[in-house]
Amino acid sequence: LNKIFDTHLYVVYKNIYINVLLLKHLYIYINVLIKTFIYINKYLYKWVDEQTIIDVLTKRTYNQRREIAFAYERRAKKDMISALKGALSGSLETVILGLMKSTAQYDASEIKASIKGLGTDEESLIEILCSRSNAELKEIKKVYKELFKKDLEKDVAGDTSGDFAKLLLALAKRDEPSSIIDYQKIDEDARALYDAGVKRKGTDVKCWISIMSERSVPHLQKVFERYKSYSPYDMQESIRKEVKGDLEKSFLTLVQCFENKQLYFANRLQDAMKSKGAKEKVLTRIIVSRCEVDLKKIRQEFKAHHGKSLYQTIAEHTKGDYQRALLSLCGGDD
Repeated sequence: LNKIFDTHLYVVYKNIYINVLLLKHLYIYINVLIKTFIYINKYLYKWVDEQTIIDVLTKRTYNQRREIAFAYERRAKKDMISALKGALSGSLETVILGLMKSTAQYDASEIKASIKGLGTDEESLIEILCSRSNAELKEIKKVYKELFKKDLEKDVAGDTSGDFAKLLLALAKRDEPSSIIDYQKIDEDARALYDAGVKRKGTDVKCWISIMSERSVPHLQKVFERYKSYSPYDMQESIRKEVKGDLEKSFLTLVQCFENKQLYFANRLQDAMKSKGAKEKVLTRIIVSRCEVDLKKIRQEFKAHHGKSLYQTIAEHTKGDYQRALLSLCGGDD
């Protein structure tokens, strides 16, 4: 009887052991299936065709991209901007999301980013505020208020100081001056710029700010020409001798843009791609912000002054999807 019982107990334990092993293997198998599903879901079902995104969005205008976004939302029942953020990353994401904004929205966002958090990105502030026309700055201020519920001038004033702040605020607040050249004031302004700078010890920065922020571009171009008859230096050389730091960079940007804005941007692009690699922030900002404004003229100035096309230079200093997006926006190898 004991032998029968022991045999029966052995069979029971053996079956339990086998079932435990089966459950263990089943558990491992299920985990493998789950991990496989997660992998497939992430890398197959959520696979992104970056080239199609680049081809479609870089070859359209901002208004066309808006229409595409509206159509996408109606069809997919979700926001296209959010979808792009989820699908893209890195430098390509920065370019594509920038293209989904109008030029004024992009500039306003760049200004906000330059003064957000600890420290200030003076380089971005100078480039935008000193290179945009009065009409463009007026639209940027309007959009800035709509996007961030704050006044651009107040934010800039809170993040800058001294004569640098006074110059940026004068540019931000200026009214659209007449494009008519006041020939009676050309000599007067040229002499005032000379008297306020090179002629005296120290610089009357207030005078420089007043003239450069209150006169039209055609008028100032004539003033800078006349200035050479008073000063042994041209206006840019005078600025380098008289002021330093961010104020120097700001005045130089103003004068360079008054004289030839497209050449200014061409030189900025060249500086951003001097070394191996590229200053992606500067490169992205200029290409995205100027692609529907004057990029073709910038390309021409770049080729004329740097002996190589902008297209070739971008190709040499960037790579991958980021490179393909910029080259598509560039539009051609001159």
